[in-house]
Amino acid sequence: MYRLSGPHRVTWRAAGLALGVAVAMLTAGCTSSPPPEPSVTTPSALPSPVGPTTPTIPADAPLLEAKTLKLAWVGDVNFGTKGRQPPGGVGTIFANLTDHLKSDLTMGNLETVLGTAPLTRCSLGTASCYMFEAPPDTAAVLKDVGFSALNLANNHTLDAGTDGMEQTKAALRDAGLVWVGEPGQITYVTAAGVDVALLGFGPNETSSDCRDLPTAQKMVQEAKQHAQVVVVMIHMGQEGVAHEHLQPGHEIFEGWDRGDTMEFAHGVIDAGADLVVGSGPHVLRGMQWYKGRLIAYSLGDFSGYNTLPTSGDFALSGILNVTLDPAGGFVGGSVTPLRLVPPGTPTVDPDGRTWALMNSLSSADFSDTAAVISADGQITPPVA
Repeated sequence: MYRLSGPHRVTWRAAGLALGVAVAMLTAGCTSSPPPEPSVTTPSALPSPVGPTTPTIPADAPLLEAKTLKLAWVGDVNFGTKGRQPPGGVGTIFANLTDHLKSDLTMGNLETVLGTAPLTRCSLGTASCYMFEAPPDTAAVLKDVGFSALNLANNHTLDAGTDGMEQTKAALRDAGLVWVGEPGQITYVTAAGVDVALLGFGPNETSSDCRDLPTAQKMVQEAKQHAQVVVVMIHMGQEGVAHEHLQPGHEIFEGWDRGDTMEFAHGVIDAGADLVVGSGPHVLRGMQWYKGRLIAYSLGDFSGYNTLPTSGDFALSGILNVTLDPAGGFVGGSVTPLRLVPPGTPTVDPDGRTWALMNSLSSADFSDTAAVISADGQITPPVA
């Protein structure tokens, strides 16, 4: 279960406290006198216990597990474009994956408009420009298969302009989903009893801008004051198989500055983020440990319908599963290997090619800070 609250949840709590005091005053005869100070009993003043000092625990009593938070992340998600969705509905895309998308908090990058607004981002006759849109009831399908939160910090959120953006948010709201990625936005949820702050960043002025690291760090610091765990979603980096390897410095794609991915991920962890998960290159990238926190730079493309490539390494993606403790520490994790089959449907890959590719990329790009996926898909914890 999760709930949405505003960026200043502590203010709401203070308002609740004030209301409680007001009710107490009314029930006490509408007196304006302040309530008495609570008494404090020291351990030495406690009465002697009656009966045995050690409680008797039945031998068959279940052991209580320590509280943990299980998260899942997928990369770019879309369902075709205007008027061209799967004949059986967008739900058919997830037919083989519903068991793999269940977690306390399942997240992804929503690489599409959800609505009916006219597509406007590309000029007429521009062959290399792509626009994505799916019906608004797609949001309900996402909720049904297990999603909880979506990142909107990407260029396709505005494929239908501001009208499409507002329709997308309305569809998500109606389905009970939360989103991140608007400028300055921090979304707070409670999942598995853990207070979580979610933030999304992309290389767009209409998003929380990943090219402005100082502002991003201030947002993370604020989030850390009001949540136990901070998760940052990023949509960054050059696109395509030629850019599977992560290189330091700003990544420029077709003249567009898509940010310094490594510097940004490290910088938000320096500011207090506990997990950084990414998308944007449309291919897998490696994973890295930084200060004991996991960075998954890109999980590739999760779904499409005649929109995203399905050949070669473009077809490989995955579902990242991470378990954190209430302080944000890594407890365990795994990667479910996926393969995108035409026309863009994800399916579990029994050959586990995702694991091999990610391990190769991680080792080459990060050396002794690489995150390693074992032969059964488990993520090896960082070396202390």
